[in-house]
Order: sequence, then structure tokens, then C-alpha cells
Amino acid sequence: MLLDNKDAIHGIEIETLNIANALSYGRQELQSSDSPDVDTQVLLCHVLDCQTVYLHSWSDQELSMAQQQQFEGYLQLRNNGRPVAHIIGQRGFWSLDLKVTDATLIPRPDTELLVELALAKIQPTMTVVDLGTGTGAIALSLAVEHTDTTIFASDYSEGALAVAQHNARANQLSNVHFIQASWLTACQDECFDMVVSNPPYIEDDDPHLLAGDVRFEPLSALASGADGLDDIRLIVEQAHRCLRADGWLLVEHGYHQAKQVRDLFTGAGFNHVSSHQDFGGNDRVVMGQLTL
Repeated sequence: MLLDNKDAIHGIEIETLNIANALSYGRQELQSSDSPDVDTQVLLCHVLDCQTVYLHSWSDQELSMAQQQQFEGYLQLRNNGRPVAHIIGQRGFWSLDLKVTDATLIPRPDTELLVELALAKIQPTMTVVDLGTGTGAIALSLAVEHTDTTIFASDYSEGALAVAQHNARANQLSNVHFIQASWLTACQDECFDMVVSNPPYIEDDDPHLLAGDVRFEPLSALASGADGLDDIRLIVEQAHRCLRADGWLLVEHGYHQAKQVRDLFTGAGFNHVSSHQDFGGNDRVVMGQLTL
């Protein structure tokens, strides 16, 4: 335990815990994590309501007993496998701080590639839809950069939409409109200039679904049939109907699915189909244009 009045950490007997000792203790406790240092810093920053730089600038600053208790509780949750984003209830994405719950997928840095590619094509007069919006990460990131563009955020999950709407209000974004629907089933023909999506794309029997943070995320936001492409097939088919002439479709996919997704795009009549790699050098996004 961390919280005895007088405790020993690395052989040092202390009356109270300072930031330097808390960081050392956290790293030691979270050795089973893939990123014990980052996890410790994020959790401690949340306890202290500070930025990372504060931890290193004020390493002698002592934690109150309440802060020590809260930190210890967070470490125990993380050791039980709970995602950091769920413990602190938020995740940074693009330029936004987003509320995260177990009703949504946790936004990952690789998805920022999808935002970058969409921003390069968006014009002020466009109407854009983000399918399976979850926390609203993609839609809100596009909206904050293009306040004069109409953005729609769609999700089948009522719980996810509630989180996305909260994030829109918290970030004071009024140019995002929300739809509860399964992909593009509720949308009219030729009503969008761009469709973007980070849909489920993991195979149903993938063993990774039983490990790590994904155990705590909704399965419906992760898995999509025997080859992981069931939802992408639907999106490509429906986007062909709902896009206007010269409209763009951008879809995130698994690192090994690029060729299959490109084939789906070309088979549906999309042109200028291309693959794009994430920050780890893996194929991550396919985009194509509907030129009628």
C-alpha cells in the first residue's frame, strides 16, 4: 500500500509522498502495462489537475492524503486492466479534450490521419458526415477547423451519441448536427460531399479482442464479421448512393486490409482510390472520389 502515514518507497521512509516518489511508485506498480511511464503521468496529472511539465518542474511538491488515496485507487484500477481514458473519463484527440465512457471507442492517435486527409479536401460549402462517430472525435475535429462547414455526426448507439453531443457542447461547437442511424440508411441520395468513418474492422475471432483496453470497449465498435469488413462493405455501398458528384469517401481500416478495401472502393465505382499510412508506417486509411 501507498498510504501508510510513514511508508517506504525504494527503501526511503517518508512522511508524505511527493511528485517524484509518486512517479517512481506508479511506474513500479504498472509494470504490466504497455506504457507504465505514460500511464503514471496521465493519472497523476489528473489527480493534481496539472500538465505534464508541472510534474517535472515541481517534483518536490507533496501530495495531500486525499490525492495519495485517489492516485492509489487509479493505479489499482489500471492494474485491473481498466483503460486510462475510462479511469479519468477523458482522452485528448486533435486539439480537443473529449469525454470518454464505456459506450464509446477510445479515440486513438492513428485516427488523426483520417482527420488530416479529410481537412485537405474539405471546402467551406461542403456537407460532411462522420459515420459511427462515438465520442465525436472525427466530426468535432473537422468542425473546430472548419466552423463554416456543415458537419453531421451519426451513430447507431444512443449512448455514444449522448457522449458526442456532450463533447460538442463542452468544446462550444455549434456546426455539428447529430443523427441516430445505422451508417447511411437514414440519409437521402446525393446529400453529402464527404463521408468519413472509423468503423469496426476487426475479425470476430481475433484474440486481441480478449486483451488490453479493448476488453472494456463496446464490441459493436470493434468487430465486423469473419474478415472484419462487413461494415466497410455497407459503408462503401451506401456512400455511392449518398455522395454527390465528385464527393469523397474516407475509411479507416486494419493494417492488413488496405488492398481489400481499395478493391471495394474500385468495385463500387470510386476513382482516385489511394491508401495512406499512419504514424507507425501501417496502411490505415483508404480514400476515393465518386466522379459521375
